[in-house]
Amino acid sequence: MAEKKKRSIWKKLLRFCLFILGFFVLLLIGLIVYLYTVARMHPPEIADKTSLEWTRSRIDSTAFTLNNSWFRKSRSGLYELYVEGKPFERGVVYGKLTEELVQRQEDHFTEQIGKMIPSKAYLHFLKYLIGWFNRHMDENVPEEYKEEIYGVSFAASNKYEFIGSNYQRIMNYHAAHDIGHALQSMALVGCTSFGTWNDRSEDSSLIIGRNFDFYVGDKFAEEKIVAFYKPEQGYRFMFITWAGFTGVVSGMNEQGLTVTINAAKSSIPSGSATPVSLVAREILQYAKNINEAYAIAQKRKMFVSESFLIGSANDNRAAIIEKTPEELALYDPKGNEISCANHFQSKTLGASAPNQEQLEGSASPYRYQRLQELLARNGKNSVAKTIAILRDQKGLKDTDIGMGNEKALNQLIAHHSVVFEPKQLKVWVSTAPWQLGEFVAYDLKKVFAMNGLQTDHEICDSALIIPADTFLQTADYRKFVDFRMLKAAVMDKQPVDVKRMVADNPSYYHAYVLAGDYLYRQKDYKQARQYYQQALMKEIATKAEKGHVLQRIADCDKRI
Repeated sequence: MAEKKKRSIWKKLLRFCLFILGFFVLLLIGLIVYLYTVARMHPPEIADKTSLEWTRSRIDSTAFTLNNSWFRKSRSGLYELYVEGKPFERGVVYGKLTEELVQRQEDHFTEQIGKMIPSKAYLHFLKYLIGWFNRHMDENVPEEYKEEIYGVSFAASNKYEFIGSNYQRIMNYHAAHDIGHALQSMALVGCTSFGTWNDRSEDSSLIIGRNFDFYVGDKFAEEKIVAFYKPEQGYRFMFITWAGFTGVVSGMNEQGLTVTINAAKSSIPSGSATPVSLVAREILQYAKNINEAYAIAQKRKMFVSESFLIGSANDNRAAIIEKTPEELALYDPKGNEISCANHFQSKTLGASAPNQEQLEGSASPYRYQRLQELLARNGKNSVAKTIAILRDQKGLKDTDIGMGNEKALNQLIAHHSVVFEPKQLKVWVSTAPWQLGEFVAYDLKKVFAMNGLQTDHEICDSALIIPADTFLQTADYRKFVDFRMLKAAVMDKQPVDVKRMVADNPSYYHAYVLAGDYLYRQKDYKQARQYYQQALMKEIATKAEKGHVLQRIADCDKRI
């Protein structure tokens, strides 16, 4: 009897376990079905798709035309693109002219994601998660931009359909910045921007400078595009971008209105809204002054926090629109210069808890103070002085804080650096590497006066080029290149000479942290502790990184 009772208990237990297992399987299937349902993103309805039959014409090995639009590679290494027309048509033209770059750019992007997330199964799950996260994005993107992005998507490769349809992927890439800095509850980019006007500029006119310190691997920044747009509606404008991306991170329109974006501290949201880059794009296309820019920002819902530095030739000044998912503020310094890092400055948003956390834990306030220091020292500003500030690698009071420190204005990771003269409609764009190469000048009046591209020729204004940084010719630059190679090897868990790595960049705290982490993995806790202790003697960029070093020292003490 006892044996029979025992078997009966085991059968009941087994049935219960099978029930629980079945329940969770059904729950998982239901979750996948739900995620798949909400993750699907339907493209807009296009009545006339005849533009898909258009073909580009080659006028040189690196120059193409399609109707009145064109695309070419400059001797500077920058690509230049001009498109015009209706939303869907200009998207199709953009895609056809830059097809090879669109596909290579996605290769580079997914390659970098693959390094961060090597599991293909997790990537499959992630596509549904991101789809759910972006489930309402279509409702918050203007129809015009959905049509344009749909047009571009026809140039994308079909090999990434396991991630999503071409349209869904290209649309989601426009929110990559937002998703990244929201999910990590931090800014992926540590950008800096500033402006001077009236008695703070040599000729009294408005000058805007900015570093876009956005890093998704070296390859991602190799093929930058200087794009010139003549949309069917709104103002003509230019912006610096990468293939497949129609949003704006840095740009200027024909009214002399400039837009640059700087990420701020955000909490984790429950769903998407309008991507920051598309809010900036709408401002650039439809605003002629600061008030109109503010009105556009006010009507759009965003799911991360961002600063929009707006320069305006019509107002002859600049201001910062600070926006969170819940609030909006305009920061006007009431003077003749303005500075922007990665924290808010208005009375309302500046006092918020997330912003106070950002001020306490990030490199933003230090970088801001260094910018103030340089502006005060340089006196009346000019384009050349602006570029010198954007290239500055030192810490406060010219302290050597190492090459690549996040507290420096020039972190040696910039996707691009740019200077605007809004009244003159002139712009200077950096060339590789980072902001160290020549700054190539464009005169928007001349570019927009062109009637197509009959022959392949330089578009930039060669007389206004600012020479490359002399740092490129130094031994320190060569050491920094070697340091980056060794750093990559450490990240890939390859064998490294840590003494050589530290010798390449001896003033940089992160060189010592990398050496410590490398030796910690090798279980050489005594030497690892020495490197961590040396890191504490350097200028550490963030509170979190200092916490990591202190924790590792404590761990080493337990193991020695």
